[in-house]
Amino acid sequence: MKTLEIKELSVADLRERIDVERKNLREMKLNHAVSPLENPSKIKSSRRDIARMMTVLGQKNAQ
Repeated sequence: MKTLEIKELSVADLRERIDVERKNLREMKLNHAVSPLENPSKIKSSRRDIARMMTVLGQKNAQ
């Protein structure tokens, strides 16, 4: 997800997306531990997307 797309979301939407992405990340890690994923770089990109969302959420809360 691009930073510009994230900045357009409301605070409530950001929180909801962060929760969903964290859940997906946990599931991906669990699945990867059991049987390797086809593309393990998805874990890395998901982690980075969550970090981007958390950063934008912090910026919006500071305003």
